[in-house]
Amino acid sequence: MKISRHKKVHRILQFYSNNFGFRKPYQVLIDGTLCHAALKNKVHIENQIKKYLEGDVKLLTTECNVIEVDKLGSAFSGASFIIKQYPIHRCGHSKAPVSGSQCILHMISDGNPSRYIVATQDRELQMKCREMKGVPILYLHMKTPTLEQPSDFCKLAATEQKSTQFQVSEYEKRRLELLDDSPKNLIEVRKKRKRKGGPNPLSCKKKKIIHEEQSSRSKKKNKTKTRKRNRNRLVQKVKKEIMASV
Repeated sequence: MKISRHKKVHRILQFYSNNFGFRKPYQVLIDGTLCHAALKNKVHIENQIKKYLEGDVKLLTTECNVIEVDKLGSAFSGASFIIKQYPIHRCGHSKAPVSGSQCILHMISDGNPSRYIVATQDRELQMKCREMKGVPILYLHMKTPTLEQPSDFCKLAATEQKSTQFQVSEYEKRRLELLDDSPKNLIEVRKKRKRKGGPNPLSCKKKKIIHEEQSSRSKKKNKTKTRKRNRNRLVQKVKKEIMASV
């Protein structure tokens, strides 16, 4: 797939993802017309669509579409064989089947809550899908799957949806009116005056006073110690001299 084509598909899927919550795996709802076109152009639907959308894809159909293709006879036996290969999604028409297009329109009604990508060659069904919000349309252009650009109606619905998300509700408006910054609603805040601080507690500590008596006592002790040392030295010296004379 060419780079420009890849970017185009990515941009379209991003639009539906951002505005309508589409996520992988994408659910592709297939009808009999697409199966018939794929058989005619020798296209393997599952491989081509998975490659084209570049992601996890679930291919689905409905019981009404299977019944409709079977009723078309032997000319559509190949399309009937192809459509029966896909899982059948419950449509609620088992007791009273409707046409394939009516069934698909029922499945995508109310804003396409299941987020289906409608894969069809039916021009009339495509026209009706364009008039509904959040419905991507996929079809075969010869052998190439093609995801259609979002319709003008779909783009308008996306912008309106975004604008409603940012609108202020009635409750929020009332709250804003109550919190109006008018002078009558403002509360005066008195500035706190700085009080004069007291003196530094560390500077208030009393200084340690060394008494003169204690200093004099220590000096006397040192003197007595030196006297004792000198006496001991003299005694030892005298002893040595006596021993030497003997």
